[in-house]
Amino acid sequence: MAIRFVLAILLVSLGTITTSARPLSEYQRHVQQTVTALDTIAQSDEAETDAERLTRITETLAAVRSALPATENVDWEHTSFKVDNSWLHRELEKFEKAPAAEQLHALKLITERLQALADRLAETEKAKLTSASKAERTKKLGEILQRPDYARGRKEVSALSRLWRDLLRWLESWLPKPRQFAPGNAGLLTTFAQIFVVVLALVVIGYAVKLFAPRVFQNRRTKKKDKLQPLIVLGEKLEPEQSSVDLLADAESLARRGELRAAIRKAYVALLVELGDRKIISLAQHKTNRDYLGAMRGLEPMYGNVKHLTDSFERHWYGIANATEADWVAFRIGYKQALSTRN
Repeated sequence: MAIRFVLAILLVSLGTITTSARPLSEYQRHVQQTVTALDTIAQSDEAETDAERLTRITETLAAVRSALPATENVDWEHTSFKVDNSWLHRELEKFEKAPAAEQLHALKLITERLQALADRLAETEKAKLTSASKAERTKKLGEILQRPDYARGRKEVSALSRLWRDLLRWLESWLPKPRQFAPGNAGLLTTFAQIFVVVLALVVIGYAVKLFAPRVFQNRRTKKKDKLQPLIVLGEKLEPEQSSVDLLADAESLARRGELRAAIRKAYVALLVELGDRKIISLAQHKTNRDYLGAMRGLEPMYGNVKHLTDSFERHWYGIANATEADWVAFRIGYKQALSTRN
């Protein structure tokens, strides 16, 4: 009863038709009322019979066609526009001829396109409050009213959805068409045909998975490899974007604050990172300073310079020797000398 009451009000509202050009506000109101009226078709009333529902749908569609004729004139700010509503009439005809299982989907597409039109008309009304000129607003409204298709109301179908739809259509083409068989043969032939189609579909899907799955997983593995992880050198965690220059700058800052022991350690880590970037050594969390030094054996004179810095690092970081300003200056000079030598 509630649906029929709402529908009666909508039909009365939609029933007001004028033969001359109507104002834009009235056209916009009819579009919005049409959306509401079409929404009632998808609703059901438990007390409504099938015949009553059919009558209600017929009356609603007749009112919609009358409220939004195929072509009409709309006035806005002393300008007349010829409106093309023919697409709506074509879609309503398709809705009436569509199977019952497809009618709700067809109705949804129609209401979405109408709602998109209503939204764009509302934007045009709001444009009065902006700095847009009348010429710009008129041009925009003309494009909206004279365009039979509204982009917002049409949802793009993804490539995967199109592929799945085409696959279903292809499978459907292989299904046997309804034919008159003898009672004993019909079921048997249909069963064999369905089994054949299912097996064939599984083969096609299996082939597609075999063809594309390795590429997909390979791309995922590549992305994981490309993602840089934090580096740990001598127990110090370094972020991927940290470079030897950054570490040396931190060491300089520690030295200015008088933290000379920590400055020497930070500078030594910077030295290892720079040698790693130059592919002279390979950095790893489990390696010690002696492991790094041993990997450079035979690379003279760089090995001798790095050994001197390693001894200084061990003496001040692991040993009991206090670091002085002179020790830091000497380490800094040795750092530059080690990296300036060629092996």
